[in-house]
Amino acid sequence: MAKARYKATFKISIMTPDALLYQDEVESAFFTGDQGEYELLPYHYPVIGVLEQGNIIINWREAVPIKFGIVKFFANDCIVLVEEIERIRPGRKKKGEDEILTESDDSVHHV
Repeated sequence: MAKARYKATFKISIMTPDALLYQDEVESAFFTGDQGEYELLPYHYPVIGVLEQGNIIINWREAVPIKFGIVKFFANDCIVLVEEIERIRPGRKKKGEDEILTESDDSVHHV
């Protein structure tokens, strides 16, 4: 008797209106939503949710900091639309202003 095979990952795409921040096959994604915290795993029941400021934790190893966003999980595909957290890097100036850069610039896997 043949055993059923399924992949133990799902596709996640995290994006802003301007850029794709992260895209990969992952085992889990942890979110802070407006109704509490939750984790998505492969073949999770379909979900649509609002995300609050915090980190999207991927595979309990990587973090994507966000201001807010929305998440949709359907058919083992997770799409996350976010507003990135911006921070000022000390010591670097640009035309008399502090240079703004996103947390994801130095700590997140980019596509």
